[in-house]
Amino acid sequence: MGQPAHDTTTAESETPNGFSPTEAATPAPETTTSSPELTGAAAMFANDRASQHLGITVDDHGPGWAQCSMTVTEIMTNGHAITHGGYIFLFADTTFAMACNYPGSITVASGGDIDFLKPTYLGDELVARGHEVIKQGRSGIYDVTVTRGDDIIATYRGRSRTLPARK
Repeated sequence: MGQPAHDTTTAESETPNGFSPTEAATPAPETTTSSPELTGAAAMFANDRASQHLGITVDDHGPGWAQCSMTVTEIMTNGHAITHGGYIFLFADTTFAMACNYPGSITVASGGDIDFLKPTYLGDELVARGHEVIKQGRSGIYDVTVTRGDDIIATYRGRSRTLPARK
């Protein structure tokens, strides 16, 4: 599936592709003057205030795949004391965005569908893994699986469109 064989839960120094919101938004001091501008997934996540506000983290990513994590908080629960589906959709959609934004590209969703398979609850730690199914020209299809431990709680299919370069 294009995902790494290594354990993405290791220390930050061992996951060179992973980044947190502050790492994505702030270049290291020693590289400020010579570092190129952020592109692709790093640039998108650096400005993604909604995902950052919900505590979504990018565990690891690369061209065509990504893994993100999120813990269900009180604000995310609905009147049935389960996670509101909109938050699960947003979580899966963020993972999709990380997978489809290649370096140097600006790629957006042209559509997305989700199937909710099991409920989640306050305090649940969720992991989403997304991968490219197919990319043809500027269009792509990506699948994301959202899990809680060994349980698959949702599946998401996103359709992407890479925007042409600005003139």
